[in-house]
Amino acid sequence: MKKGIHPDYKEITVLMSDGTEIETRSTMDTKDGVYRSEVDSKNHPFYTKSNTFTSTAGRVDRFKRRYGKGEDK
Repeated sequence: MKKGIHPDYKEITVLMSDGTEIETRSTMDTKDGVYRSEVDSKNHPFYTKSNTFTSTAGRVDRFKRRYGKGEDK
C-alpha cells in the first residue's frame, strides 16, 4: 500500500441508544474513541413498526372533505 494516503484504522467503542457497547475498528475520527449512536434498530420506527403517521382512514376522509369527492351535490 502507498504510504500517507490511507486514513488511520483504530479501535472505537460504539455506544447504542439503549446503553449497549460494541467494540469495533473504524476510520471514524472521534475525540475520545467513543461513537454515540442516537438511532439504531431498537428505536428507529422502520424497525419497531411504530409509525407516527395519521391512519389511512383519516387521510381518506381528509381527502374527501377537501375535494368533495363521494358527496352528492
